[in-house]
Formats: sequence, C-alpha cells, structure tokens
Amino acid sequence: MLREYGRRIVRVWMSLDMLLSTAVFVALLAHPSLRNTGSLGELLTGPVVGVGLLVGFGWPLLLNRAGVYRWSRRQPISGLLTRLAVANGVGALVFSTAAFAAALPVAPLFPVVLALAMFSVQAVIRVPIFFLLRSIRRRGRNFRNVLIIGAGPRAREARETMEGHPEWGLRITGYVDDGEGDFVPSVPDDQIHKLIDLPSLLRDKSVDEVLVACPRRMIDTLESVVAECALIGVPVTLLTDLFGLELPPPRVGRFDRRGTLSYAPVHHDESALVMKRGLDIVGAAVGLALSAPILAAAAAAIKFTSPGPILFFQTRCGVNGRRFMMPKLRTMVTDAEALLPQLSHLNEMDGPVFKIKDDPRVTPVGRFLRKWSIDELPQFWSVLIGDMSLVGPRPPIPSEVVQYQGSERRRLSMRPGLTCLWQVSGRNDVQFDEWMRLDLEYIDTWSVGQDFRILLRTVPQVLFARGSS
Repeated sequence: MLREYGRRIVRVWMSLDMLLSTAVFVALLAHPSLRNTGSLGELLTGPVVGVGLLVGFGWPLLLNRAGVYRWSRRQPISGLLTRLAVANGVGALVFSTAAFAAALPVAPLFPVVLALAMFSVQAVIRVPIFFLLRSIRRRGRNFRNVLIIGAGPRAREARETMEGHPEWGLRITGYVDDGEGDFVPSVPDDQIHKLIDLPSLLRDKSVDEVLVACPRRMIDTLESVVAECALIGVPVTLLTDLFGLELPPPRVGRFDRRGTLSYAPVHHDESALVMKRGLDIVGAAVGLALSAPILAAAAAAIKFTSPGPILFFQTRCGVNGRRFMMPKLRTMVTDAEALLPQLSHLNEMDGPVFKIKDDPRVTPVGRFLRKWSIDELPQFWSVLIGDMSLVGPRPPIPSEVVQYQGSERRRLSMRPGLTCLWQVSGRNDVQFDEWMRLDLEYIDTWSVGQDFRILLRTVPQVLFARGSS
C-alpha cells in the first residue's frame, strides 16, 4: 500500500515538473536578451519545439535519475538541494549539446540561466514542503511504525537516534531478540519479542519498516528476518555498523541478480561525476583551442634554443595506480633523467617527491615556461581523452607511489587533475605531509562546486606565478 502510494506521489511530482520545465523554457525564450531572433513567434519553429519537448519530458527524467523523487524522511535538506543542483547541472550540459546540434538561435548563457531558473523554481516549491512535513512529524502526525531487530546496545543507540530526530516521524512498535540477559535495561520487557513472533508482529502491528540493529550473535537469523519481511512486503533497513565501526558507509549495487553492499573510503554521486566528466571535456577542448597560439610559440622557442624533442612524455599514475603517459613541453636538457641520481642530495622536498627550486637541468626557456605553467598546457589533451581531469590530485610518478605509506595511496582513488588544492595552497612551498592531507581533503569533500572554486583560485596562481619553479 505504502509502495503504491509512493509511486503515485512520484508520478504527480514528475507531471508537475514536466509542466514547470516547459513553462520556464518558454518564459526564458520570451526574454529578448536570451534569444538571437526578432520575436518569440519566429523562434517557435521545428527545432525549437523539438528541444522544448526534450526539456519538458527530459528534465523530470534527470531529476528522477538524480534521486530527487526518492524523498526520505531521514534525508537532510542539503541532500535534497545537492540532488537538485546536480540534476540541473547535467540538464544544462544536455541542453547545450542539443542547442548546438539543432543550431538554436539562443544566447550562449541560455543553458546556464535555464538551469538556474529550474533549480530556483524546484527549490522554492520543495523546500517549504520539506520543512512543513518535518513540522507535522514533530507534532506526532505522519509517523511510521518501526520494529527493531535486537534489544542490545545497538538497538538502544538506534532508539536514541530516533528520539533525537522527532522530525523523522518514527515510532518504535517493539523489539525482536532471542538473547538471554543481555538486553538494555531501558528497553521495556513487554516490548521484547521472540524471533518466532515476527510473522504475527508484522501482520498485527502495522509495521512500516524493520530496522536491523541486532548484536553479531544474531547474524544467522537475518536470513529468516529478511525473508519474512519480503513475503509480507515490509522494507528492511540494515545498520551496516553491524560489521564494525571502522568501515565507511556502503553503497547498494548489483552483482548480476544479486544485491551488493560496496564499501569504499568515499562514495561520490554518479550523476555528479558524469557532470564533472562533461565539464572536463568542454574545458579541455576550450583550453586546447585558446592555448594553441601559446603552444605554437613555446614549441618554436624550445626547438630553436635546445636540441631534443618539443614534448616530454612521462609515465604517471592515474586512478587506482593505472599508468599513462602524460605530455609536457620539454623544459629540461634531454638527459635530465640520467642526471637525477647526481642531484638527489639537493632535494628540497620531504617525502618521496623530488623538487629543486633552481634545478640545473632546466633550460632558460624551460624556466620561463615553468614559471607561468605553460609547460603543462599539453595536459589538456590528457584531460580530453580521460587520463586526467581539470581538477584532482596531481598525478605522481611510479617511483613515488611505491614509497607511499598508509592512507597516502588513497589519493589515487580519484582521477588526477591539472590543478588541485595543493597547487592553490602554495604548490612547491607546501611540504609533503600537508600536500597529502590537502589531496585527501579534496577527495573526502569533493563536489562540482568545489572544482569551480579551485579553478577560480588557480587563475591568480598562474597569472602571478605563485609557488611555481
């Protein structure tokens, strides 16, 4: 019943968003500064109508894919707004592609304005409803009955968590535990039931959710608990700290026909990662186009001032240690690698990284290219083909990776980038431990918005040659 009711609510929301997205699209077209044609009537031609239908029908699908319609009473407002932002960001990229393919006569800023308008309209409607529902639940209405599996310390913590969040609207109908003498004293005896009573409890007590917060000794009983709940149609929520507090939160997935719980240090939203990749492709293409004259001039300077190739390819480690060849404009003499052992005692960086501020292997032209980060412009190609990203931890060389200890290797869990927190925080002036800490902080707190902020902070770093050598 609850599941069918939930599906109806989703259909209503999708229909509403379909109307809203169409209305916003037409309203923006009506604004003269956002179109490149005389009148709205002239603009409403075949291609525009086609893209308009794409917006009207496609935008709710993006919202659904981002999980916007999966309203959870335990979801914070930040989670809802993040899903809205990601969905509308992806929508802007999709619309930009469609507008370019159909040669729509709209202003270049139209996709951005469309996404911002969509986000604003959706947030204005959803945020008040979000807080209204929470207010109603705090007053004891719109509640859900929860049956807890277990009556020990984990069950007590689960109950205290629910009591600390009255806005969730959760009420405990009882506890199921076959243990002897290890019940938490604060759990009333008349609310503790045996596992054999579970079928009758699910049928007689109007249970909306079963929360598994049992001790490890009850793991063997979970199969029968889940099977009984599935038979009756009651959802089961498993507190995954059952396997230890040291594990990170898992992500639910599939292994053919079987469900999985995937444990990873950080789970990033797939939709946001798709948006990040889209920005990488667009940014790299634009970067290569804009830097082409600079690259041509730099290539000529390298060719006529020192013998050897223009480009230098170095093996670097990408995601999870996968190796790739990273291109740079050559800034050193051709036998620079062979000279490295003779200079190792001059290393000015701690840890496995080798850096010399006044490296004698660097050519005069190379010193200029390094100062203004021109030597790294070819890496836009690595971003375009997917070896790198615009923003991410800088790719290390294999000899550095083999010296990583503990959590240092976790910096390889994300695609390496042209710029990162380390580069906008001092670059070569930052010591190795702080460098690693900044990279892990980026991975743990990553968002598309954070990438934009780092890119903006990178501009003055390059223009004023801060921390480069």
